[in-house]
Amino acid sequence: MPKYLLFLITLLFYSQIQQAQEIYLHCGKFVDVKNGKVLKNKTIIVEGKLIKDILSGYQTPTDHSIKIINLQHKTVLPGLIDMHVHLDHEFNPNTYIERFTVNDIDAALQATNYTEKTLMAGFTTVRDLGSFHQINTALRNATAKGYIIGPRIYSAGKAIGTTGGHADPTNGVRKEMLGNPGPKQGVINGADEAKKAVRQLYKEGADVIKITATGGVLSVAKNGQNPQFTVDEVKAICATAKDYDMHVAAHAHGDEGMQRAILGGVKTIEHGTLMSEKTMDLMKQHDVYYVPTITAGKEVSDKAKITGYYPKIIVPKAAAIGPKIQGTFKKAYKKGVKIAFGTDAGVFPHGLNAKEFGFMVEAGMPAIEAIQSATIVNASVLKNDKIGQLTTGYFADIIAVDEDPTININTLEKVIFVMKEGVIYKN
Repeated sequence: MPKYLLFLITLLFYSQIQQAQEIYLHCGKFVDVKNGKVLKNKTIIVEGKLIKDILSGYQTPTDHSIKIINLQHKTVLPGLIDMHVHLDHEFNPNTYIERFTVNDIDAALQATNYTEKTLMAGFTTVRDLGSFHQINTALRNATAKGYIIGPRIYSAGKAIGTTGGHADPTNGVRKEMLGNPGPKQGVINGADEAKKAVRQLYKEGADVIKITATGGVLSVAKNGQNPQFTVDEVKAICATAKDYDMHVAAHAHGDEGMQRAILGGVKTIEHGTLMSEKTMDLMKQHDVYYVPTITAGKEVSDKAKITGYYPKIIVPKAAAIGPKIQGTFKKAYKKGVKIAFGTDAGVFPHGLNAKEFGFMVEAGMPAIEAIQSATIVNASVLKNDKIGQLTTGYFADIIAVDEDPTININTLEKVIFVMKEGVIYKN
């Protein structure tokens, strides 16, 4: 047998042994997100990728070779879930020029830095809702196979828009380059093209569908809130997505576009800036979740004050819409709309996702509910019964922070321990 082949077999053998090796975690505080309680003095036993058991007190294995992680002075939580990120880019003053100067492979290599920052910030699962370079599905595969360090990724591939809409990739380019993008490029007009676009994304490996139900702040177009889909188009997208076991997320700032998206069957509304009480009632009636992205709103508002940071056509939209999201979130929460944690990371630097928690608590949501929105709520939306809580049989996605986040929510911005599927990435 060739030496290199023997080496690979040996490496695989020992990696499987290591994968199955138990690890004991001694947890000073333990956030039970399902019951909304903080427990004390727990031992989590991890075997392979899963949580094998959770015991009271600090238990010691009889096998002294088994590793013990001392988190007795820390608070332990399930890995966090962000429902709105863009892992292939990070906005900067050159972003709009980089659409023409950065190759997809260069963006992919840069994205490996963003995936690692996201995981190290304690986010073990994310939903990537649209990629400039259409590399988010490849990032999902690479992290799943362990080629790169990053969270578990649910990929939307490319967002679906209408001609001239927020997700039209030719917005803002000179006339000779406009072309006529269609369903293959994620641009649709009419129900038949809407169905084709969903099927194309499924073919390319998407897990979820994202539509741009209204204008957007950062697209090179003057209107950031006008409705951009008919109800029939949304219904065609949602019905087709359902056939392929995918849910639909709707970017939306304007109220009319939100109402059309809800009536059309979407599962989540992203941003929701100008949401009315009527729309909130519709969301409750149709079991639609609100993903606020407060951090992104504050970021675009701040950056709009810097001359030249955004193209001139974007500045008034960023200044008008950005500051309103936190207030909308406050009203929606009080109204009883279901909240799913999401940040729009990529609009602001990756790795700062946990800032969203502070803004949510500042707007009136109790800390434990904010944590639940990023764990059990998001796991439910994703229909994944292996993530979102620390429970026997679930994936060993485990993080730790210095303080009790139900007392000081900002401690989540400094995660000191990260485990994903039983592998320790930060300690």
